[in-house]
Amino acid sequence: MTRKQRRLTLIGGGIGVLAIAVALMLNAFRDSIVFFNSPTDVVEKHIAPGTRIRLGGLVKTGTLVRGDHMNVRFDVTDGSHETKVAYQGVLPDLFREGQGVVAEGAFDGTGLFNADTILAKHDETYMPKEVADALKKSGHWKDGYAQRAAMPVGGPNK
Repeated sequence: MTRKQRRLTLIGGGIGVLAIAVALMLNAFRDSIVFFNSPTDVVEKHIAPGTRIRLGGLVKTGTLVRGDHMNVRFDVTDGSHETKVAYQGVLPDLFREGQGVVAEGAFDGTGLFNADTILAKHDETYMPKEVADALKKSGHWKDGYAQRAAMPVGGPNK
């Protein structure tokens, strides 16, 4: 084998090993990446029970029910569709009805979304981009939202 053939074999082998490593890494990330879905997206995509997703929208006014042992139930809406959510744990301080929320978890067999993480907007001037986009898509975007969605994450002074 000539020097040139040995060098090409070494380079080809290195590229092959690198390709396998990248494929394994992407396969591992696929299970841990969770995408944002609005209630309308959930209805359209027919998400299977047990599939982890992030559900985002507004907490529907009048649906928040606090139970025993820090159990909470509420509806998340994007103006077009609603999804019932169950959560057990401490809610963020800024969690309220009518406010933006992102819940991470999975659906059970009955259509109830069991959240294990609840994220609420962290100050009064911020709305997650995904929630703003979902509200625009559903036609429930209001002029007051535009200022909040355009502000940086830390608010107007950050």
